[in-house]
Amino acid sequence: MRFFTFFFLFVSVQILHSQNQFVTDDVTYKTALENAKKQGKPLFVMLYADWCPHCNQMKKEVFSDPAVMDFFNKNYVCIWKNIEKEEGTALKNKYNTKSLPAFLFLDPNTETLLYALKGESKKVDFLNEANYALNPKLQLPYLEKEFLANPGNSNKFFNYLNTLKKGKDRTDLSIPTHIYLNTQSDAQLISETNWRIIANGVTDIKSREFQYVLNHQKDFAAVASQNRVDRKVESIVTELLRPDVDNLDTINYYKHREIAKSIKLQKTDSLVFKFDLTLAERTEKWQYYKKVTLEDTQKFVWNDASFLKDIGQTYLKHITDEESLKKSISWVKRSLQLNDSYDGNLLLARLYNKIKDKKAAIKYAKDAKVICTEMTWSTKDVDALLAELGAK
Repeated sequence: MRFFTFFFLFVSVQILHSQNQFVTDDVTYKTALENAKKQGKPLFVMLYADWCPHCNQMKKEVFSDPAVMDFFNKNYVCIWKNIEKEEGTALKNKYNTKSLPAFLFLDPNTETLLYALKGESKKVDFLNEANYALNPKLQLPYLEKEFLANPGNSNKFFNYLNTLKKGKDRTDLSIPTHIYLNTQSDAQLISETNWRIIANGVTDIKSREFQYVLNHQKDFAAVASQNRVDRKVESIVTELLRPDVDNLDTINYYKHREIAKSIKLQKTDSLVFKFDLTLAERTEKWQYYKKVTLEDTQKFVWNDASFLKDIGQTYLKHITDEESLKKSISWVKRSLQLNDSYDGNLLLARLYNKIKDKKAAIKYAKDAKVICTEMTWSTKDVDALLAELGAK
C-alpha cells in the first residue's frame, strides 16, 4: 500500500512538473504555429544552445518557476529550439539572431516579429517584458508604423529604437537610425538628443553622420563628452574589423583596415595594431606578426604591461631569430617597469634561455622565484627552469 501511495505521489509531482515546462523539441515549429492560431495566442520561441551558460541559467532560474510557466502557458504557445539543430538554425537565420539566449514573440498568422529579447535577465524583469509584448501599442510593428509616419520625431524614434534594441544587435539598429538622421541637417546633428541617436544606432564608418562626428569632435564633446566621443570612434572601428578577424576573412579585413587607418587618430591606429596581431596569430602569420610588432609596439602599447607580456609570450613560442628575440626582451623588461610580476620575470628568464644567455636567465628565474615564494604560490614551473639551467 505504501508503495502505491508513494508511486501515486511521484506520478502526480511529475505531471504537475511537466505542466510547467515548455513544449519539447519534438513539437515542430509548424505545429506550434498552428496551435497558436487555433488558440488565438502569440507564439513564444526561446532559441538556445547547450553550451550557452546564460541559456542554461534562464532555464534554471526563470523557466523552472511554476508562476512563470503558468503566465506563459496562459498567454502564449511556447516552444524552445536549439540553434544547432535544423529548426533552431532556420529560425536563428530567419530572424537574424546573433545573441543567445534569444526570445522571439511572433504573430502566428504572419510570423511577424512582435517583440524580441536577448540575454539573461531576472525573473521579474523578464515577466514584465513578456507582459509588455502582449500590448499591441508596445509591439514592434506598431512602433515602427508610428515612427515611419513621422520619421523626424525623436520621441517616436526612441520609442521604436529602445524596444528594437532589447532583442537586436547594434548593427540591426542602423536602418531606422539613418531614416531618422536623414531628416536632420548637418548643423542639427550637434545636439544631445542626436548624439544619443548616433551613439546608439550609427555603425557605418563611412556614413555621413560618423564622418561628421570625426570632423567635429570638439563640438560633439561639448554636448556629450570627449570620453564618450572617443568610445564611439573606438567602437565603430571595432565593429568594422572584428567580424573579419573572427571569420579569418583576410581579404575584407585589409580593405576595411585601410578605411580604419584613414581616420588617422592614435586611438584608432592602436586598435588596428591589436587587430593586426590577433589576425596574424589566428592565421599563424608569424613573419607578419613580427613585422607589425617591431614597427609599432613602442608606439601603441608601451604603457600596457599585460599586452607587452602577451607579445613576449608569442615571441617565445614562435619567433626564432636572435635580434627579434632581444627586442621582445626589451618589451618584457618595460612591462616589469610598469608592474613587477612573477610571470613577467619567468617570461624574461625563458626568453634569455632561448637566446642562450644563461646568466641573465638564471637572474630573472631567481627573481621570479622570490615573488612566487612571497606570494606562497607553487614554484613548480620556475624550479623546473632553474633545474634546466643547472642553477641551485
